[in-house]
Amino acid sequence: MSFTHTNQDIVLENERVLLRSLEAADVQHLLPFSLYEPELWLYSLTTAASESNLRQYITTALEARAAGRELPFIVFDKKQNRYAGATRFYDIQLAQQNTQLGYTWYGKAFQGTGLNRHCKFLLLQFAFETMGMMRVEFRADARNARSIAAMKAIGCVPEGVLRSNGFRADGSRRDSMILSILKGEWEAGVKELLLGKLQ
Repeated sequence: MSFTHTNQDIVLENERVLLRSLEAADVQHLLPFSLYEPELWLYSLTTAASESNLRQYITTALEARAAGRELPFIVFDKKQNRYAGATRFYDIQLAQQNTQLGYTWYGKAFQGTGLNRHCKFLLLQFAFETMGMMRVEFRADARNARSIAAMKAIGCVPEGVLRSNGFRADGSRRDSMILSILKGEWEAGVKELLLGKLQ
């Protein structure tokens, strides 16, 4: 693969949203969510609730980027003119042309506004058309019906459930729903589906 990503700053942008490479200084932009909306990580395997957890969350993401395993982004909502949350590619396997897309969260004020569809379009376009991926995988807590419905709405195909595959932030074990989009599906209609939803 010709794509390399560990040391470059990436910006993905359209008229609604800007995603750029996460930086250590972004703790200041994301801290209000950590302090005042801790429930955002209710279903997550890793929490960013509290300042110390957020700093560790960002540090871990940046270390994984330096190692070539992840591409973390901060999300800026142009419509509200505010930072909205974060997302990332992880488990990047360039040789196998596979990656996972997740660690996605937005503050309450940005949920249900259409922001996520814009983010997912830009990220999937980048994965399939720049990174050269053949498969993008998504995972969600099997109890998180809202997240699973959002994934299906952008064209993700359910594959099954990993039983008891990790700990939630509260210490309980979670089952994870696995979904994916393949490059052929992106080219055959998912891209146009998402484009239509952005109008």
